Amino acid sequence: MKDTLAWQEYCKTLAPTIQTCCSGSTVSGGPAALARQLAAVLPEWQFQHRSSRGGWYRLGGVIDATGQPVSDNLEAWAEAALAARDGDLGLLLDDLEATPLHATRLVGSTHYLTAPAGEGPADFLQLEVEELQEMRSHRLGTGEPATLAELIDPEHLPARPQPLGLPVYRFRRLCHVGSVLQRMAAQSPQTSPLQRLLEDWGRSSAGHASALCRHWVVALREYLDRYQQTQYRARLIAAESGPLPTFSAAPGTRELKLQGALQSFDREVGYPLAWFFHMLTTKAVPHWVAQTVVEDALAGFAYLPQRDVEVVRDWLHRPYTV
Repeated sequence: MKDTLAWQEYCKTLAPTIQTCCSGSTVSGGPAALARQLAAVLPEWQFQHRSSRGGWYRLGGVIDATGQPVSDNLEAWAEAALAARDGDLGLLLDDLEATPLHATRLVGSTHYLTAPAGEGPADFLQLEVEELQEMRSHRLGTGEPATLAELIDPEHLPARPQPLGLPVYRFRRLCHVGSVLQRMAAQSPQTSPLQRLLEDWGRSSAGHASALCRHWVVALREYLDRYQQTQYRARLIAAESGPLPTFSAAPGTRELKLQGALQSFDREVGYPLAWFFHMLTTKAVPHWVAQTVVEDALAGFAYLPQRDVEVVRDWLHRPYTV
């Protein structure tokens, strides 16, 4: 059993192999093909693709009218160009009118892959791989920008940006989720909602039936606080391949009908007590269900195992959302 620091160092040792695998893999096969290639170079870790999040971008560089690169860092180029003109944005715009230049941006998706590392709900490795494609964005100086920020990242962009190459994979991060959450717990004396959810998973039927990393990924964000110390924020994201099932019961539904609705939801999602964890995270199930489930159990109509009734009852006494 590795401690937090040991996991951190171990992930660093795996990173170069994963970086090489990512750079040598084609995007056309999709993240499932990437997982197979990772299994070939790291057979001790059977990474599986769980989820993808797209629709984001990062600022890229600068190219000239023929598509030749001028700079690979748009922000740095713009700041240097403005400084060279003593902060005169109008002069920079005049020069851009005479010599057209275009900004580029990196349009991306983040693929999450996980591999179990033990028995605990958070005892797994999570790999984040970015799929990036550089696109020609906008001509610099159009739209009469009033600030440098408007110059480099205007509100209105071309409807169809032009691809400048094929998409590529880029290694983003590898971590042992449990060790990251331990570092987060050390930052605060209070138990976080995410930590409570993991504890509930571990003692419920869900934890006895399946690994959490098969159904959820953890979106992590790192930032530096005012003391320049690394801080983390974490959010649980359902690793569903399609839309979540619709919870069919209306308020006031009880006993057999409610039992049927809960079993149908769990069956479609793929593990017991799925309705409870989606109630806390995706809001796919309304909160009134928890109250009714416990009331039914107290009235003698117990359609959940006792350990699950206790999880739901404890939540009613101390509610939380993730």
